[in-house]
Amino acid sequence: MNFNLPHIPTRAKSPREEGLTMVMDKGLSMNEAKNMLEASAKHIDIVKLGFGTAYLTENLSEKIKLYSDAGLKVYFGGTLFEAFIERGMFNEFVDLVDKYKLNTVEVSDGSIELDHDKKCEYIRILAKKTTVLSEIGSKSEDVLIPPYKWIEMMEKELAAGSWKVIAEAREGGNVGICTDTGEVRSDLIEEILTKIPKDKILWEAPQKSQQVWFIKLLGPNVNLGNIAPNEVIPLECLRLGLRGDTFFNFLPKK
Repeated sequence: MNFNLPHIPTRAKSPREEGLTMVMDKGLSMNEAKNMLEASAKHIDIVKLGFGTAYLTENLSEKIKLYSDAGLKVYFGGTLFEAFIERGMFNEFVDLVDKYKLNTVEVSDGSIELDHDKKCEYIRILAKKTTVLSEIGSKSEDVLIPPYKWIEMMEKELAAGSWKVIAEAREGGNVGICTDTGEVRSDLIEEILTKIPKDKILWEAPQKSQQVWFIKLLGPNVNLGNIAPNEVIPLECLRLGLRGDTFFNFLPKK
């Protein structure tokens, strides 16, 4: 850091197992990606090429290499995985992982109906090749999954080989673990945490209010995802108590 300041919380060191920041790349140019890394690479752990953008991204191999060379995990959004599965093309998806030398993949079923045992089978197969993130939760605001089901699916997917389970909120932060107005479903979160270790969950939290909520509940080393490229350093300031929303959370009580 640029200067000394007492009472700054300790952040986990990279490569991290907790305190992860996952950035959502929704179509950055190579120059924009390079600029993002120049400004904030040390505060990023994972980059998701959001939803199906990898299908359209120019210089896809070069972008994946750029992120990988920076020491980051990089993967295609779960919607692309689902697009292959819905077309009966799991083997072709595995070939795609090999072709682009992906160090991480996402297995999800937020847009499709997928038998959970089959999803866990996909996780087991892919976990033998690379790091797997599996996402739980529907992308539809009309689908409400009861807490016991979240817990059951998270336990099974972790047992199948997922490195972390992602709690769905979408890029807007308005489904899954959040309400349609963006409020975090606190009762759901607290019940999940009675059974699933906090370091095993990556919470999608694109909105600042959601990030603040999770940091206040779980501390500076909570795993957060779907962060916009220009919000990485602002998020890190929240984690360190260097922004008004968390300013007093890490200072000694007077």
